[in-house]
Amino acid sequence: MAEIIVVTSGKGGVGKTTTSAALSMGLAQAGKKTVVIDFDIGLRNLDLIMNCERRVVFDFVNVIQGDSNLSQALIKDKRCENLYILPASQTRDKDALTIEGVEKILNELSDSFDYIICDSPAGIEHGAQMALYFADTAIVVTNPEVSSVRDSDRILGILQSKSRRAEAGIEPVKEKLLLTRYNPTRVEKGEMLSVDDVLEILAIPLLGVIPEDESVLKSSNEGKPVILEEKSLAGQSYSDSVQRFLGAELEHRFLDGEKKGFLKRVFGG
Repeated sequence: MAEIIVVTSGKGGVGKTTTSAALSMGLAQAGKKTVVIDFDIGLRNLDLIMNCERRVVFDFVNVIQGDSNLSQALIKDKRCENLYILPASQTRDKDALTIEGVEKILNELSDSFDYIICDSPAGIEHGAQMALYFADTAIVVTNPEVSSVRDSDRILGILQSKSRRAEAGIEPVKEKLLLTRYNPTRVEKGEMLSVDDVLEILAIPLLGVIPEDESVLKSSNEGKPVILEEKSLAGQSYSDSVQRFLGAELEHRFLDGEKKGFLKRVFGG
C-alpha cells in the first residue's frame, strides 16, 4: 500500500508545487516508485515544472469521468524511471473531483506505487479538501510570515478534524513542516519570523528549511525540479528534507546569515 502525502498550505504562492516536484523527484531517485498528482483543477502548473506539458493528452478529471484509464493519463518522467505525473485539467471545474472518484484512483495507484504525492491548491476550497481528505502524511508549506503561518495553522485544524483518518477515529495524519523562502539576514533584522517562532506557533515537526534562492525560479522556468540543481542551496535543502522524510537524522543547514569578513565589515557589501 502506498503512503499518501499531501503538500498543502493555507496561502498561495508559498512553494507547494515546487515542493511537490522536488520531493517526488527526490523520493524517486531514492528508489521509491512515486506518483505526483496535480489537484489544482483549472490552473495546472505541476506539468510545467516537471517539463511534461506537451505530453499531456488525458488528465486527472478524464480518469475520474471515465474518458480514459489511469495508464493513459499517467506520464512517465524522462529523467527518473521511478517517477510518474498525473496532471490536472485546465478546462474543468474543481467540482469535477468527487470523493468516490478520487478514492478509486488512489486505491488503484496504491497497488503499484510506494508514495502518492498530492499537490494541493492553497486554502480550503474543494480541490484542497479533496487532497487533504485522503492524506496519511501532510507536509505543510509555509513562509516565515505571520499571515502565511496563521493560515497554515488553520489547515492543521482541518487535517485534525475533516480528514478520512479523523472521521474514522484512527491514527491521525502525520504532520510535517517545510519552511520556504527563509532569509536569515532578514530574520536578524526582524523582517521575518525565525524558525523557532514558526515552530512555536504551529508546534509540528520540522522537515526542512528551504532558503530564499534564485535557482528556484530558474529551475521552474527550465521545467526542472530544483532538487536536481545539486549545487544550489534550495536543491541541497530539498535533498536533505527527502532524506529526513526517509528516516535520516540530519542537521538543518543554511539557517544563519552570511558571516562578513574583515574587508566587508570595513567597506560594506
